[in-house]
Amino acid sequence: MAHGIPSQGKVTISVDEYSTNPTQAFTHYNINQSRFQPPHVHMVDPTPYDTPKPAGHTRFVCVSDTHSRTDGIQMPYGDVLLHTGDLTELGLPSEVKKFNDWLGSLPYEFKIVIAGNHELTFDKEFMSELVKQDYYRFPSVSKLKPEDFDNVQSLLSNCLYLQDSEVTVKGFRIYGAPW
Repeated sequence: MAHGIPSQGKVTISVDEYSTNPTQAFTHYNINQSRFQPPHVHMVDPTPYDTPKPAGHTRFVCVSDTHSRTDGIQMPYGDVLLHTGDLTELGLPSEVKKFNDWLGSLPYEFKIVIAGNHELTFDKEFMSELVKQDYYRFPSVSKLKPEDFDNVQSLLSNCLYLQDSEVTVKGFRIYGAPW
């Protein structure tokens, strides 16, 4: 948890004293405030999705956990879409293709995707072990052959996919890791 303090055109980031102990932070802020909210974070009213953006600004649209349920989602206007995980239920190639098609229909200048814990097929080592086990919790995944998940990330052709990598977009440096 951090907050910025302007100092001669630069921002200094102060690290919250409880940042290394999430349990202690939750306990401290939950007891000392009416709701969990770090002291330097102030609630603001959300901007309506169709509000024009001021000149010189970049509008990020951040979403996650769509779990292959993108039909009918009304997405806000913006410049950069950042999808931060759980785009699918299990990472099946068919799910990734459907998600990629949805991305292709969106008007954002940049679309950045980071996998989440539901993109099982994106982790080759995990999948290699899973298919050997015929794991009962994921019957559709455990039936895949190695060639089905060899490079499922390559199905994401309508975005920039980040996995332990970074990209600079509109002057903003974005690093993505699904771990």
